[in-house]
Amino acid sequence: MAYDIDMIKKVYSQMAERVNTAREVVGKPLTLSEKILYSHLWDGAAKEAYQRGKDYVEFAPDRIACQDATAQMALLQFMQAGKKQVAVPTTVHCDHLIQAKMGAAIDLQAANKSSSEVFDFLESVSNKYGIGFWKPGAGIIHQVVLENYAFPGGMMIGTDSHTVNAGGLGMVAIGVGGADAVDVMAGMAWELKFPKLIGVKLTGSLSGWTAAKDVILKVAGILTVKGGTGAIIEYFGEGARSMSATGKGTICNMGAEVGATTSTFGYDESMDRYLRATDRAEVADAANEIKEHLTGDDEVYANPEQYFDEVIEINLSELKPHLNGPFTPDLATPISEMGAKAKENDWPINVDWGLIGSCTNSSYEDLTRAASIAKQAVDKKVKAKSDFGINPGSEQIRFTAERDGLLKIFEDLDATIFTNACGPCIGQWDRSDRKGDEKNTIVHSFNRNFSKRADGNPNTHAFVGSPEMVAAIAISGRLDFDPTRDKLINEDGEEVMLDEPTGIELPSDGFDVEEDGYVPPNEDGSSVVVKVAEDSERLQLLTPFEPWDGKNLMGAKLLIKAFGKCTTDHISMAGPWLRYRGHLDNISNNCLIGAINAYNKKTNFVKSQLTGEYDGVPAVQRTYKKEGVPTVVVGDHNYGEGSSREHAAMEPRHLGVKVVLVKSFARIHETNLKKQGMLGLTFDNEADYDLIQEDDTFNFIDLEDFAPDKQITVEIVHADGSKDTIKTNHTYNQPQIEWYKHGSALNLIKKQNAA
Repeated sequence: MAYDIDMIKKVYSQMAERVNTAREVVGKPLTLSEKILYSHLWDGAAKEAYQRGKDYVEFAPDRIACQDATAQMALLQFMQAGKKQVAVPTTVHCDHLIQAKMGAAIDLQAANKSSSEVFDFLESVSNKYGIGFWKPGAGIIHQVVLENYAFPGGMMIGTDSHTVNAGGLGMVAIGVGGADAVDVMAGMAWELKFPKLIGVKLTGSLSGWTAAKDVILKVAGILTVKGGTGAIIEYFGEGARSMSATGKGTICNMGAEVGATTSTFGYDESMDRYLRATDRAEVADAANEIKEHLTGDDEVYANPEQYFDEVIEINLSELKPHLNGPFTPDLATPISEMGAKAKENDWPINVDWGLIGSCTNSSYEDLTRAASIAKQAVDKKVKAKSDFGINPGSEQIRFTAERDGLLKIFEDLDATIFTNACGPCIGQWDRSDRKGDEKNTIVHSFNRNFSKRADGNPNTHAFVGSPEMVAAIAISGRLDFDPTRDKLINEDGEEVMLDEPTGIELPSDGFDVEEDGYVPPNEDGSSVVVKVAEDSERLQLLTPFEPWDGKNLMGAKLLIKAFGKCTTDHISMAGPWLRYRGHLDNISNNCLIGAINAYNKKTNFVKSQLTGEYDGVPAVQRTYKKEGVPTVVVGDHNYGEGSSREHAAMEPRHLGVKVVLVKSFARIHETNLKKQGMLGLTFDNEADYDLIQEDDTFNFIDLEDFAPDKQITVEIVHADGSKDTIKTNHTYNQPQIEWYKHGSALNLIKKQNAA
């Protein structure tokens, strides 16, 4: 069924005119990204050409998607906005709060019991405000969106960094914090700095052990975790057209790991096939009528260096299968070199788990390619040396895969079929072989492999690969296994090799499902009562943040100087903390507990300047707040990379942190700080990071003159009385400064709606 078909047809009806107008205004051929951006301007048809990487632009997204962990805070905020219904089509997907442990049926039952309060809240608030609700077990948000809502040429925002997955169907789909989503739900424009453009030309075609996943693993190695920041990655060329829509989705999904605003592909026959296979022929027909506007202009792809800010070329016919990791998704290694590299770095060779699924790789095609390897192991009498876990992407995928015998193949290898949910990918995993802090290796088809992410163990070395490569390595039980050349010993003592994987793009008998898990909202939700118990440990109604007093910020103390990588996982951990995502005060007890203190290289152990004693970060900060002492967090490069979770901004704000001063920010986190009324600054001279001492006091001596493009001067007073005065930069425009003045963007929205 094609959801919101009238909205899609409206987008298409105005696209030709808007694209043609934009081409005239810009004065040159357009990339696909530019066509979608310019056709979704808040004010309608383009009137000026925007400067990439500089101009803030207001857009009108077509739809919003939220997952259950982030939806709680987003909808708690929306409840304060004074609106009766969401202004654009919106859905909530329950995929984060289900822990993988025993298997799908038992784990889902446990989740429905332990998180019933949250699920009931999300269903009722969705029903009240006209939001589509996908029940626990329905599937992972991004796979469900790809199957039901994504459409070529559309613009979507979602409260999850991997919203970008919908680029596999030619969307500009962007991960945002909940406050951004609230703006759009409330019928307001959504602001984004006009992105730079990175073009990736794909030639040749994939074959053998090389998969679509290897494209983004290679790109991650080239760009690193911050190389795509502020840019859209647009893939094109014969190689792009040769891949399936779900393969394209995999590539776009992991674009979040290089910091890209989003990634996308031009509309082609693979997207047409996928739309029709997922019962959306009406969308495919409509797209075909304007298909020349759903891809970049021919001149752009013929001479990409003239139209993109950066161009990368990859020959798929020469691309080798990769594994990326450990501890960072951009450490790319061809599988043929992994043995030597693992030995050199003393990475554990024995592999304890192989995990297949997640929003990155849980399509039907992914399961068939992995199953083709698993079936060989069964047929050739090779027992898997590692434990296996499978997370299907949706109930439609699971039901179809079970019907077609794919799940039975994995079960014959003693695999555990987990719920259609995120599970181990986000730390929702109760390992049956708990390792404590023991050094060990796992391989998975997920997107991220930060320290502690999957199982809470800082010494779990997690490596990212394609589903088929994960299957092969898990069967061998060794990280240094190269299936293109290495042999295995079967139960009869014979040497055997695994043949190349084979996959099926779309099920020959079509997709099928008995109960997809979708609950439509009431047409009129005015009588629905949303209940939040006052004594709840899981949910808490929000209290507005205090507005700025308009004065210089003086006497602020250093809370923590974070050393090295500080992702949103370090600032606000997931895993067991997910249960508190709807309760700001309770979840604030994990604030910055994963950040490494630059002065002692320990986590969650900082000095209080009030007592001189060391304690956990939240405890020290709560004392500062109680005493009315403002504080500053200092960080390194790409601070806040990773998840879109706005809790990483709301928690320090709630606890009384006033400023985050870093070398550079990840895009979503910087925006989240702004939305919550925080002051996010960067060092004008990165070397000034080294000036910061443990007992420092900060005076922001010209904050009273806060204005766009105007530096803020910071006086740093050291414990011995000496001082350093430094310059800091910011990217606030005037509307964003208004957010700061009012205490948050939501405070301003409430004021405007009340007027």
